[in-house]
Amino acid sequence: MSTPTTPSATPQGAPEAQTSPGAVPSPYSAKSAPLLELLKVKFDNHLLDPRVELGDVVIGLDRTALYSTFETLKKDPSFLFDMLVDLTAVDWMDARAERFEVVYHLMSIKFLYRLRVKVLVPESDAVIDSVVPLWAGANFMERETWDMYGVVFRGHPDLRRLLLYEEFKGHPLRKDYPVQAKQPRIPLRSPEVRNTATDRVRAPLMPKELVQINSRKRNDGAAAPKN
Repeated sequence: MSTPTTPSATPQGAPEAQTSPGAVPSPYSAKSAPLLELLKVKFDNHLLDPRVELGDVVIGLDRTALYSTFETLKKDPSFLFDMLVDLTAVDWMDARAERFEVVYHLMSIKFLYRLRVKVLVPESDAVIDSVVPLWAGANFMERETWDMYGVVFRGHPDLRRLLLYEEFKGHPLRKDYPVQAKQPRIPLRSPEVRNTATDRVRAPLMPKELVQINSRKRNDGAAAPKN
């Protein structure tokens, strides 16, 4: 009896995925080259430097086309990228003309496609569209990226710090953040009137509750050797 195969949108005659020498084979790698061809056909010349890298498809996007492209990637029956795996940023400092790069990792559960999308964002206007309306899980990811890098996500429903407190100055994962920077001291939001730790009472242990190591018996009934 043959095992049924999962239908896919792989075009006929698509090339096989190329992986780096010594790379561990992945169940997603075989999908990479067909996915790359589908993307090229669908988006024509809108993709920036499309390629297969470390077994995954990697594409670049202009930030002005970000939301419309992501909407197609999620809703088009040929892609169905229904899962946002991760979202983060890279600070290239002076290594590139555009300082920041926002990176998205997408997955199509139906087709087992994996896609990495990179979008450059300039330091002078570090603003990019939020994808929370498409993937609700982007909420905390975008908040963390704003908190750490200072990239603003336009249209986010509640863009505020996630890991740090609101009075924190700066964004600590930026490469020009001072290593020994000091933050302003702020008053406790709920100061204790007294030390409540003294209210904790622990009952003393009874001798029979303590483990007697030398009195434990082996399974064969012989007493355990004494040190």
